[in-house]
Amino acid sequence: MKPVNIFVVNPNTSGSMTATIAAAAQAVAAPGTHIMTSNPQDGPPSIEGYADGAYAVPGMLDLLRGAERDGCDGYIIACFDDTGLDAARSCVSGPVVGIGEAGFHCASLIANRFSVVTTLAQSIPIIEHNLLRYGLATRCAAVRTAEIPVLDLEENRAAALHAIGTEIARARHEDGCEAIVLGCSGMADFTDELSEIGGIPVIEGTSCAVKLVEGLLSLGLKTSKACGYASPRPKRFAGSLASASFTTPTGREGRN
Repeated sequence: MKPVNIFVVNPNTSGSMTATIAAAAQAVAAPGTHIMTSNPQDGPPSIEGYADGAYAVPGMLDLLRGAERDGCDGYIIACFDDTGLDAARSCVSGPVVGIGEAGFHCASLIANRFSVVTTLAQSIPIIEHNLLRYGLATRCAAVRTAEIPVLDLEENRAAALHAIGTEIARARHEDGCEAIVLGCSGMADFTDELSEIGGIPVIEGTSCAVKLVEGLLSLGLKTSKACGYASPRPKRFAGSLASASFTTPTGREGRN
């Protein structure tokens, strides 16, 4: 595969979480794949539910558009809620993969049934909606929570690892699942330990997304601009979002 540039965006403002995401992405990247990571400077420090996700999207889209102008080939949204995924696919031409959908699809290829273990209950409706949308709801045995705030994954790692491991054990016993998908990008560096503890495959979405984007790029595939993901029409935005205006009818960001 020819060298490619993949931009991984963490939609929240936590730099330490971005570092965890970067390590997970770089660990699986093929030779010749250049991984770039960033996070917005403005927005929530973690994404826990609908409101956090909505406030995170403008800053994330700005970074994605900038990455495309810099020549990136593919993109990853490193939030398990797949925050702003549709908008991102409209804003850039290269393939965009969310780590939630990447984890779900990879789990469906190695197990009949998988369970998701995420952080807080606020995320359950979002994850369940995404599973329905991706056509994988019947493959998911349950969406479970360890009831750990996202930032506690870093601040109290030992307690978080214990809580997630306990929930994985319950999932095996009560759900009859054959694999686990970790429901937060901040869990990326727990994967090996949890796989050993749980005794079944434990999947984290960032590494899955890297391999999927690499595969799409090797096939020469980009996001279709035929209809729903057509590039936004040129228009001026008002107020604090004026700098995000779509003013280029041609070129990479304006191409259909």
